[in-house]
Amino acid sequence: MSEPEAASSSTEQPIEVPDAQEKREEFSEPETKKRKVCKPNDEKKHKLEDRLGGILCCAVCLDLPRAAVYQCTNGHLMCAGCFTHVLADARLRDELATCPSCRVEISKTAATRNLAVENAVSELPSDCQFCGKQYPRNSLERHEEQECEERISWCKYNRIGCPWRGPEHERQEHENQCAHPHRSGAEVMESLLAMDQALVEEKKLYENIFDLLGYEKITFNEIQLKPYRTDEFLHRLFYESSRFSAFNNQWVVKARINNSQKDPTQSSERDMTYQLILKSKSATPLSLNYIVLRGPVGDIKVKPRIYEFDFTEQSNESPYVCLPLPDSAECNRLLAAKTINFRQVVEQQLSLLFVKKHINNVSSVEVNNHVA
Repeated sequence: MSEPEAASSSTEQPIEVPDAQEKREEFSEPETKKRKVCKPNDEKKHKLEDRLGGILCCAVCLDLPRAAVYQCTNGHLMCAGCFTHVLADARLRDELATCPSCRVEISKTAATRNLAVENAVSELPSDCQFCGKQYPRNSLERHEEQECEERISWCKYNRIGCPWRGPEHERQEHENQCAHPHRSGAEVMESLLAMDQALVEEKKLYENIFDLLGYEKITFNEIQLKPYRTDEFLHRLFYESSRFSAFNNQWVVKARINNSQKDPTQSSERDMTYQLILKSKSATPLSLNYIVLRGPVGDIKVKPRIYEFDFTEQSNESPYVCLPLPDSAECNRLLAAKTINFRQVVEQQLSLLFVKKHINNVSSVEVNNHVA
């Protein structure tokens, strides 16, 4: 080796090779990220109840059922509300109801309840809407209504005008400091008058019902409404009963959905209206009060409401009036059934037109006798 080469080689510094420990420290992840990745139970998808929730959910609304669970012949699950909604939509469209997952035909008789799924879902945990804690579904309703300290409550003096609303655990403190108990009678009267007005209206309804039941000419019939279609280009659904007899006349009840809306399936809100039709000719006007009740055969949920109409030879159809159902879910349940059953109570009162004619006839006879 020559002297210049030897000198250059002697001046070169040795290359330091990092060991394996240093490489690991250089490419290692931050401590917080390591903890997040290595924590095995952090992801919710690993929990059994969450995986079961995805399996047992309704195929339509994708939520866990709260009550009855129905299944098609292939085992796809639907909650009771979605099941009746699918049947109602099929009735409105004049089509066969099909499962939204596999398109197999479903009906009240073809679909069955799955009691095993109902029991399993009732044991799954669910979050309380007030406090956020988890409770089994079968006890969640009782917790939210009676036990939860975060549930919304009212001041016990709300009857005299206190507008306070807040968490249950703050109610006692508010009531101890509430100023409404110390208000004068004149200040409290405004709230009491509003409450009295609501009570008067409710009392008037029941008094009218009791008066109706006390009339001499009163009858009731068990009505069954069956579905039919109009002859228009778009066949609209309506319901009609068979003829029934009342006060020596023939009558028919007719009902329609959403006031004959063009396509009721496009609306989430649904209601029913009905009318009373006089089918036979009556020599004298008929002034009737009528009301729909549940009856012994049907299971319809209605709020009692009395309607009145004067039937004459020229006006033999009452206007369409609201069938007082509690909500759209009840309307869907009725649409899903093959028929709608209820009791119609009809009461006849002396028509004012008939009274006027009778008075005029008596007066004319008395005049003629006096002249004679």
